[in-house]
Amino acid sequence: MSGARSPAPASRALESEPTEIGEQTLVIGVRPVTLADRLALRAAAPIAPKRNPDARQKPCDLGLFDEVGRAQTDLVDLLKATPLSDAAAEP
Repeated sequence: MSGARSPAPASRALESEPTEIGEQTLVIGVRPVTLADRLALRAAAPIAPKRNPDARQKPCDLGLFDEVGRAQTDLVDLLKATPLSDAAAEP
């Protein structure tokens, strides 16, 4: 039996972690999940709305980010670009 593994020594205490359902013993080589691990996982996850997690974000097309609004001309620029008619030129 040269290929068989010897069992873990009995003197070595197994780690455990508290969970919602009670204390659970961990397998050798597995460490308990810490609060820092849980917070890192939550921080790396994308932000989702609470009411409708499948909702898509609306585009921000107001003010500075309005691409269509940038292409519009002002009324003053439009009046400067139009030639004066003969009726408007006479006082």
